[in-house]
Amino acid sequence: MYLKEAKFALWADFIERDYLDNEFKELIEKGIINGATSNPAIFKNAILTSPAYKEQLAELSALDAKSKYEAVAIFDIQKAADILRPLYDAGDDGYVSIEVDPMLCDDAEGTIEEGRRLHQSIGRPNVMIKVPATEAGYVAMKALVADGIAVNATLIFSKVQALACANAFESGQKESDTVVDTVISVFVSRIDRAIDAELVAKGVAPALAGNYNAAAIYNAIEAKGVTRCRTLFASTGVKGDELRPSYYIDELLAAHSVNTAPIETIAAFVKGGDKTVKLPLNEQIINAHFEKIKAAGIDFDAVVHKQIADGLEAFKEAFREILSELE
Repeated sequence: MYLKEAKFALWADFIERDYLDNEFKELIEKGIINGATSNPAIFKNAILTSPAYKEQLAELSALDAKSKYEAVAIFDIQKAADILRPLYDAGDDGYVSIEVDPMLCDDAEGTIEEGRRLHQSIGRPNVMIKVPATEAGYVAMKALVADGIAVNATLIFSKVQALACANAFESGQKESDTVVDTVISVFVSRIDRAIDAELVAKGVAPALAGNYNAAAIYNAIEAKGVTRCRTLFASTGVKGDELRPSYYIDELLAAHSVNTAPIETIAAFVKGGDKTVKLPLNEQIINAHFEKIKAAGIDFDAVVHKQIADGLEAFKEAFREILSELE
């Protein structure tokens, strides 16, 4: 844990082969991170831009594009899991996440099958299968948890999604002989980037909606109290110079939570971030801000629905680009 007393963890939202052999190990040894996450966009950038993958891809030339991608991704996830294994064995997280094919986001059975297959192929206990929070995803989450597979529910922008994930985890636990760790990944900064310009024009303070929305979701998850389930704050990197680099870690520092962030954001937090626990936030403060947003003529529910759709499409597009380049 980065802050042991608060049980606040920092995970690196980045995977790349050379990084795993070098800076990743250093961050773990220094006690800065105790886990890692990946997604199709992260793998796209790594596989298509890093020379570290050329040799393995050449050896995989006879395979179809998705098989090439999975072989490369599984190698990296296994490597990360092995490096993190001492933390996992010590009960200090030590998880790395891999996402199912985002094209399966509306296919429950396909997601379950792929989640099980990835878990078996990777063969490491400290791997979380990442599943988007869709109607099909909730079905898959329940089934995977019932199988004793740790799950990272992703692309959460609303309390409704978060509680559906929590319910799926709870239901899965009831059907299992073992209880596994789960996280509910709440996306933060994308909301601010979507509406801040309009808020400023309407005289409403910017860079608060993402945090307050995440804080409300955190409160709901904590109140639900599913065993070994935590809020994970994601999309916590800052774009541009308007905010301090560690803003979305500083302001969402919460007990019993995880923040997964780009490595440069983590570096900024370690160097000069505010290490004071900020959450929970009072619901009255949260609601008052959203009343201002509503008075400014912004339909926040519509913003959330668009972010969910855009997030799914972004992961699908990244996946399509990987497969296209690997054909």
